Amino acid sequence: MKLLWSPASPYSSKVRMAAHFLGLELNAIRVDTNAGPAILVDNNPLGKIPTLLTDDGAAVFDSVAIMHYFDRLAKGKLYPAKKGKRTDAEVLESLCDGICDCLLAIIYERRFRDEEKIHQPWIDRQWKKATSGLAHLSANPPKSGKKLNGGHFALAATLDYLDLRFKGQWEADHAPLVDWLAQFEKKFPAHQELKTTA
Repeated sequence: MKLLWSPASPYSSKVRMAAHFLGLELNAIRVDTNAGPAILVDNNPLGKIPTLLTDDGAAVFDSVAIMHYFDRLAKGKLYPAKKGKRTDAEVLESLCDGICDCLLAIIYERRFRDEEKIHQPWIDRQWKKATSGLAHLSANPPKSGKKLNGGHFALAATLDYLDLRFKGQWEADHAPLVDWLAQFEKKFPAHQELKTTA
């Protein structure tokens, strides 16, 4: 399988960590979404990453769809079997992805607008959503238990992205999440090589 990805994408990081955890072999191909490479736009009409190209020629895109595809390949090893626990893992993943959506909106606002056109109220609104999500997670840090799941990889990728783009702006208020990431890394030593980076 081929994975079209970028090292600074938390969604890409989540997917790569999950694949490693499941023992799935990926040919990771770095792409620049701004350049609109043919291999990406020909396989994903949105031109977004991550995009998975399967061995049978299908294209799977959006990180959640890829995660569930991996779960089926691995016969249910990425999400809990019990309905309630599976829902908890899926909601955790959704919350983390939503936080990343807000953080990326802030980055794009700052990066792609002329300075005089940057709309600070929009940035403030996105940051408020992100910190509200982090506060919820700090008050209710997920248990890793004996087995990691898709939600855990989403949270690790989110915290990595915060560390990459918002270092020093979140850690003091969310110590339980800093501790959680340290414990996650003990259970998943490959984290350092697969985490979100510039």
